[in-house]
Amino acid sequence: MKTLKKYMGPILMLAVFETIAVVLWQTKANAFYLYNFSYIGCSISLGLFLYTKKVKYARRVVQFLVGLYMLVYLGLMSRENMQIEGFWYYLFTGVFEAATIHYAVAKIFGPLIFGRGWCGYACWTAMILDLLPYKVPKGPRKKIGWIRYLVFVCSFLFVGCLFLFQKGDLERLMFWCFLWGNVIYYAVGILMAIGFQDNRAFCKYVCPITVFLKPMSYYSRMRVTCDRELCVSCHKCERICPMNVEVTDNSRKRKNGTECILCMECVEHCPKNALKV
Repeated sequence: MKTLKKYMGPILMLAVFETIAVVLWQTKANAFYLYNFSYIGCSISLGLFLYTKKVKYARRVVQFLVGLYMLVYLGLMSRENMQIEGFWYYLFTGVFEAATIHYAVAKIFGPLIFGRGWCGYACWTAMILDLLPYKVPKGPRKKIGWIRYLVFVCSFLFVGCLFLFQKGDLERLMFWCFLWGNVIYYAVGILMAIGFQDNRAFCKYVCPITVFLKPMSYYSRMRVTCDRELCVSCHKCERICPMNVEVTDNSRKRKNGTECILCMECVEHCPKNALKV
């Protein structure tokens, strides 16, 4: 029974993704969804299993398994624009598949269960940014988070104008937007990481996907909580947190609470084992 409880996280995550895989497979009559979400679910569950075994780079394993799959296979090989422009494109065409399903599962409704887990375990942009040496923020968050909303609106207007002015060959254009979008994201992300000495600067201030993620993450079932009886208020968890979350506050209104990416850095570095998910 103790062993089962220990591995409940990987089991539940696999069950959630397998349920999604089977439901979409049956409702869309397309086996791709069975393979796609089964692969992602198995990858995440493997990472959680490795984490319970205290494997050092467990999260990095998941980042590359899922991130490279989505970037290389879905994006480059299958020519699906999984960036926000692709979501608007499919939404405007009224097609509920590809990017729209991806966003619904990972970024709109999924965060009700696993919060900003996408940012910590699956994002192909963060996959590269997390390799940079600025893993611990050097200072408090800057008050420039409004940039993400500007990028969000601009992406919507850009795709909207393509439809308004009846631009031809939109599928091909969306693929080029995906390619150049990733080049720009990586370039801006790396430059910001160096400039702010913070690997996650791009995620905090620019990434438009967080506009979807933040509201639902507020109600997430999976969240780091603190046992106040064990906590000695050393604040090491808050210093080590890449997203500047006030981890020791269990309230959903805690500072930067919707920014938690479940990276578990705080849990691993807590000297009193006062933190858990």
